[in-house]
Amino acid sequence: MKTEWSMGMRALMWRAVTFIYQYDTWHHSFARFKTSGVSVIYELSRIERNELLKGDALSRLLVSLEESRQILPSSEEEFGFLSELLQSKELHALVKVHNKILSNGKDEKFHPTLSNSMQIALEVLDVVAPRASLKEEFKEIFMLLQRPHIQGLLCAHDAVAQKDYFPRLPEIPLEVDEDEETVKIVQLVKSNEPLGATIKTDEETGKIVIARIMHGGAADRSGLIHVGDEVCEVNGINVEGKTPNDVLKILQNSEGTITFKLVPADSKMGLRESKVRVRAHFDYTSTTDPYIPCKEAGLDFIKGDVLHIVSQDDAYWWQARREGDRNMRAGLIPSRALQERRILHERSQQEKPKSEEEEVNPHLRGGRVENHLGKTTPVHLTEIRTSISPSSAVELNTTSALANYATEADTEAWSLALHLLPTNSPVGLCSVSALPGCQSPKSPRCASKPKTKKIMYDTAENDDFDREEIATYEEVAKLYPRPGLQRPVVLIGPPGVGRNELKRRLIATDPDKYKTPIPYTSRPVRHGEVNGKEYFFVTREKMEEDVEAGKFIEFGEYKGNLYGTSAESVKSLVNAGYVCILNPHYQALKMLRTPQLKPYIVYIQPPSFETLKETRNAAYARSTFDENNSRGFTDDEFNEMIHSSKRIEFLYSHLFDEVIENADLSSAFEQLVRAVNRVETESLWVPASWVQ
Repeated sequence: MKTEWSMGMRALMWRAVTFIYQYDTWHHSFARFKTSGVSVIYELSRIERNELLKGDALSRLLVSLEESRQILPSSEEEFGFLSELLQSKELHALVKVHNKILSNGKDEKFHPTLSNSMQIALEVLDVVAPRASLKEEFKEIFMLLQRPHIQGLLCAHDAVAQKDYFPRLPEIPLEVDEDEETVKIVQLVKSNEPLGATIKTDEETGKIVIARIMHGGAADRSGLIHVGDEVCEVNGINVEGKTPNDVLKILQNSEGTITFKLVPADSKMGLRESKVRVRAHFDYTSTTDPYIPCKEAGLDFIKGDVLHIVSQDDAYWWQARREGDRNMRAGLIPSRALQERRILHERSQQEKPKSEEEEVNPHLRGGRVENHLGKTTPVHLTEIRTSISPSSAVELNTTSALANYATEADTEAWSLALHLLPTNSPVGLCSVSALPGCQSPKSPRCASKPKTKKIMYDTAENDDFDREEIATYEEVAKLYPRPGLQRPVVLIGPPGVGRNELKRRLIATDPDKYKTPIPYTSRPVRHGEVNGKEYFFVTREKMEEDVEAGKFIEFGEYKGNLYGTSAESVKSLVNAGYVCILNPHYQALKMLRTPQLKPYIVYIQPPSFETLKETRNAAYARSTFDENNSRGFTDDEFNEMIHSSKRIEFLYSHLFDEVIENADLSSAFEQLVRAVNRVETESLWVPASWVQ
């Protein structure tokens, strides 16, 4: 309800501001109102802007309208429309709003002192967040600034202060000639700044038209050049029949002032900047992309960058800028749909012999080529003279690995068995099967039956994961630390990489703060064991029932007994204010990565083979692959660790919040501690659905 209220307020304020902006044009000597090809002229020079405060301003306009009935050759219908408009309650209400602002604005009481109040509020949140748990005053302002109606008010204030009016009103027609086509003359002066517009040849008419306006560029800021405008002349040279490259040559040979004669497009809607932020899950270099419409307008980025998507109007090419760089002009990047098609096409081509390769589908390149007006002749808008005259539960097979599920009190390694749920089960299933070349714990090359692990995830809670099987972009938003609610820290990595030791060290630094969930088991209680200390002991029937109900993040069977981690145990630790530390099998991410838990996922990466072998042998690291024999790692096990890590990265790297290479255990632990501290004190980017 609060969000709806704030949106309604913003809409009302924009309506009022739009009217005020339009009313500011009434001080011109003459204005022409064009209806059905007939111009109705109003002499407004008698009415000064300050006279709007007088109650008879609209009455005088109405009288002037009546006097014009005998002079102008317009129909009664047209005069009736204008008369009804000038007497409407809506117009009078907006005039009252205008008069209030005008009367109080004389002493600049209502002039904005800043235009970025929302940005300042976000900076205040960053400062206050780490202190919200220390003092009640900090907590109060922290909660206050996150309320939807407060943020809506600040956004509305900034929109008015920045004069972000919508819709943008057309220029006042100064000359009218019904027999000519409407054109506008825009004069520019060269500078080092590109114009921020691209041109193309219209496929239907063959005319040169403005193909794209880049957000933040000179053309966008001017408000006078629009997508679809037809280019008639450049510096007096007619461009009819010429190509975009010909136009660029004309610009290249021009010096000083450049004059464009343009035929306005039918629709001249202003560019509206979207608020969407995404995290990129691939590297992109525009200069090596043969299909980008205009290389000069491209935006390069690397995997992990957060991008502000300012426009998604084009189905194939979005406009974006790097988050935090508000001054830069937006650049072109491939859209999600285009990038997904490219990846699928690349994979299919890799599976085909070269003789079977087909011509690239136009949909894979975005369909058209554009030329950047600033490519050879960067121009800067310094003077404008304008005259307008009429003329849009996947199964994954992954390498199996032995999982060490035991607590410190129980070092049993349990084999993981594949179980199939009934077809009517509401819980999704992601199975693990051995691939050629994988290792079992006891044999270097799968001489024994491969071990498998069943991981379940709630498909209703993780639709985004299934969409991101081909990882391109993920919509993100800032998540601020929540007093009393800590995000779980999940350590992911191949078996033997050192996750257990890192978890043990982290918990040892503050056992009252860091906790790991107590696992469940159907094994009988042994002498000296206490229920709820090392394990929660339940019957096999009860555990199987909970497994069917999807209550376990992961589970497996060892020596006829079931072991598993309950999702409710994780939630209980989080709600109690502890930092829950987990090191599950990587496929458990599909169950853990939900808006309810909001985990921080740390990938523990092995170093190169040489470094891995050197550091592990120097530290006398012991392998856990052989439960009956404590020994060092073999070369095959080192290779398998690296092979497994590459597969994990290929399938799940887009889910990682942090990557730590465990070449040196002490160094890796220090990095882990710093990462955990950031989670507790800083605002971080997370999937947008977690915040909404």
